[in-house]
This record gives sequence, C-alpha cells and structure tokens, in this order.
Amino acid sequence: MIPQSITDAIELLTSGDPYTYSVIWLSLKVAFFSLLIATIIGLPIGVILGMTRFAGRIGFLIIVNAAMGLPPVVAGLLVFMVLRNEGALGPLDMLFTPGAMVIAQVPLAMPLIAGVTMAAISTVGRPIRLQARALGASRIQEAMMLMREKRASLVGACIVGFGATISEVGAILITGGNLLVGGRNYTRTMTTAIVLETRLGNFSRALAFALILLLIIVFVNIFLTRAQITRFET
Repeated sequence: MIPQSITDAIELLTSGDPYTYSVIWLSLKVAFFSLLIATIIGLPIGVILGMTRFAGRIGFLIIVNAAMGLPPVVAGLLVFMVLRNEGALGPLDMLFTPGAMVIAQVPLAMPLIAGVTMAAISTVGRPIRLQARALGASRIQEAMMLMREKRASLVGACIVGFGATISEVGAILITGGNLLVGGRNYTRTMTTAIVLETRLGNFSRALAFALILLLIIVFVNIFLTRAQITRFET
C-alpha cells in the first residue's frame, strides 16, 4: 500500500488535478492566515509577559499555559457556537467558510506562540535590560531590543505555530464542514481530505495526501529553520 500511495502522491502532484491543488492551496492559505493572526496577537502578549512584572501576571501565565493544551475540538465547538445563526456573530454568516476555519485555529496557535515567546524573552539577562534603560531606551525600544536578542527563538515560535495550524483537523472539521460546493472545493483541507478518504476506504489516496502534507511541512520547516539559524548566527 505504501509504494502505491507514493505513486499516487506523485500522480496527484504531477497530474495538474484542480481538486488536489485546490485542497493543497486552501490548506496553506488557512494555515498562513491563522499563523499570521496568531503571531500578531501572541507575540506582543509573550513579550509583555516575559519582560514585565505586574499584578495578575501569574493569572495570565496560567491562562496562557492552560490554553496551550486547549483541545482542538473544544476550540472548534466554541467557534461554531459563536458563528451559528443563533450565535453572537451569526449575522456575519461565516460558519462553514474558510474564515471560520481561520478563527478556529487562532486560539490554538496563539498560546503556543505567546508561551514560547514569553519563555525566550524571560531568559534575557537582567544586565542587558538595565543597560538598555541606562541608555534611555523606552519600554517599546527595550521590547524591540529583547526581540532582536531572541529573534532565533521567535522564529522557533513561528515554527511551532505553523505546525499547529497546518496539521489541525478537529477544529476546522467542525467549523468548515469539509465541503465541496458545486463540485468545487470550498472548505476541504489536506487533513480533512485524509479523514474523508480513510472513511471511504481509499487508504492509498489518504496516504498520498498524507505524504504531500508531510512534504509541505518538511519544506516549510526547512525554510523557517534556515532563517532561524541565519538569524542566530548573525
């Protein structure tokens, strides 16, 4: 079965099949925008928690650490309840759309990015921070200095976030529905396609999608890791 799945994966990639490439493209698009939003939110939170001490900080740390273990199906269910017709955002009519899938993945990736960032920033030596303050750096300038100091770790946070978004299935299955509309792919990603093909007994095709997914993960992580190493060495 494995040799056949490798053959099928090669055929899927080289045949120019619109369905296959639409599934791959949607997977990458949802993962990218989820990662982008999660980084925009999670990175500042991680920096603030890592460099400051304030009342209630321990509570925020507990929330971030607990959210890192948030079950994907729970995140999907909560987003589903909010976006359904009777929900708070029901009038937006976003349920079973790629946008809903992005929203569902943000709370999964954001705590991971915030947690890794916080751990990295908090390890910066106090003398470096005191030196920056002595030179008249503002809080924002100090934060930027800390981020430059730990830029390799911040790239690592993005790697962790990308792994969470590209491999997710439970949350996007609930909020996206794994739909084809008019014979065209609408909310089907590689992970949900693997689930569908497995249920249908098309194990070879499921393995083919799995191999394609693994290849994409490997190539993206090679790119991010090279950027991480380059930034660390410079």
